[in-house]
This record gives sequence, C-alpha cells and structure tokens, in this order.
Amino acid sequence: MGSRRRARQLRNDSHPFICQERGEVSLHFGMGAVQSRMRAAEPDRLVLDYTRAVMSFLLLAPQPQHIVMLGLGGGSLAKYCHAHLPQTRFTAIEIDPEVIAMRELFAVPRDSERFAIVCADGAQWLREHPQCCDVLLIDAFGPEGLPDALASQEFYDDAARALQPGGVVASNLWASVLVRDRVIERMRAAFDSGVLTLPAEEGENTIALALRDAAMPDADTLHARARELAAQHPLDLELAARRLGAALQR
Repeated sequence: MGSRRRARQLRNDSHPFICQERGEVSLHFGMGAVQSRMRAAEPDRLVLDYTRAVMSFLLLAPQPQHIVMLGLGGGSLAKYCHAHLPQTRFTAIEIDPEVIAMRELFAVPRDSERFAIVCADGAQWLREHPQCCDVLLIDAFGPEGLPDALASQEFYDDAARALQPGGVVASNLWASVLVRDRVIERMRAAFDSGVLTLPAEEGENTIALALRDAAMPDADTLHARARELAAQHPLDLELAARRLGAALQR
C-alpha cells in the first residue's frame, strides 16, 4: 500500500484503520493486534482461529432464530452466519460509526429483513432488549482492549436477561488472565448452567459459553450435533465437541 499505508499507521490509535496485503484485508485499532481479517477471494471464510472457536455455540444452539452480536469489527462472524444460517436473523450492535463505515471494504451484507447493523452502545442496548435473542455473541473491543462496561456483573446479568430460556451466550475474552478469570466468575454468577471455556488454538483469546435456564448437553450430544452440522458448516465442529466435552469434565 506504500505511502497510503504509512499514513494510515500514523493516525491516532483510537481510530480504526485497515491494512491490505497479499490478498487479505485486516482491521486494526493499533499496530499491536489484528481485530479482524478477511481473505478478499473468500469474504465469508473465518480466517482467525478465535472466530471459528466462537462458532462452537452451534453445538449448544444448532438452529438459532435470532443472533445478536455486540461488536462488528470486520464482520467475520456476521458474514459467516449470514451465509451459513439462511433461516437465522442477525443483528450486530456496534458503537463506533467509523467501524460501520468500513462495512463495504469487508464485504459485509447490506441491511435486510434478516440482517441489520445498529449503531448503539452495546451494554445499554442489551439492557433495553430483554429476551431479544436465542444466541448472544460478545466480541467487542476498543483500543484499550475489553471495555469495563462489557465486563461487569451488571452487564452479564443483562446478558442473561437478553436471552430467551435455553439461549446461549458466547463471549470472546481477550484480556489479561486476571480480567479473564474475573469475567468468567461474573458469568457463572449470571448463568446457572455453569461456564465452558474454550481457548483459541492460536493467540490469547478464550471463548466462554453459558446457557440461560438450561443444562449443558453431555459429550455424546455434542458429538452427535457436530456430525449433524458437518454438511452445513465448513468448520471442525468435531474438534470443538471434543474440546467442550473435555471442558465438561473439569
């Protein structure tokens, strides 16, 4: 990208910017970490390992009716769900209009009856929409990492209320060990199902999953669902089932 890329990098780190090279487009807030990555030739493919780990929620909710996601980024999860869950409605809540303005660069679908992006504070929006979804994905970060407003006990209590009974939350925790463990404890206080954790195989992300008013399925059920979903999803859900099954034993 030459001088244009260098000019982008000199911007204040609080502003999102993109880098393009070797057929990939990536979203950054600072040069220390990639927020999102897309292969231009395969815009719906989940490139980053943590996004594939987030999709393990399918083993708990195989055919969701409405997914709400806090944080849009480059839209990797939004695009995947739009492409591979054609019967599912998807709503992304993104606080930063600059991120939303980049949607075309990342081939994020236009708004429609089953897909929408809302510019709003995610914590406040969630508080105002009880029982709005059966899957809640939390993948929202700023220049300083995980915002305090998305890590509090009040937030996770609101997250539980935002789910319909039997609904699942999948939270991407990219934070220090201290903050991550504190958030997991708050999730346990909000969800009586317990919390399953799935470290991403690459990077420092941990995916934490919980259910509202429901028990976790056993390992046999997880494996059966992985086999049933294999034709629909180009993901290694069998591996996810094994890892979640191991987490059940902890």
